Amino acid sequence: MKNKTDIKGLSADALKEQIKAERAQGQQLRFAHAISPLENPSRLKASRKNVARLLTEQTRRNNEQAINSAQ
Repeated sequence: MKNKTDIKGLSADALKEQIKAERAQGQQLRFAHAISPLENPSRLKASRKNVARLLTEQTRRNNEQAINSAQ
């Protein structure tokens, strides 16, 4: 979905909203897959990876902010 440069360009609020949206999409995919198999089940994996990418960027920003405020 998004590459590294797209994610880095997001504001903090947009990043939080994107995480929320991606988690909701992942949950919806899991429910749909439980009812009947998805045509492309690799979308489940892609959704999990997108959430992980977004959370990694959020953690990186929080750590960077903590380091800058400590100095």
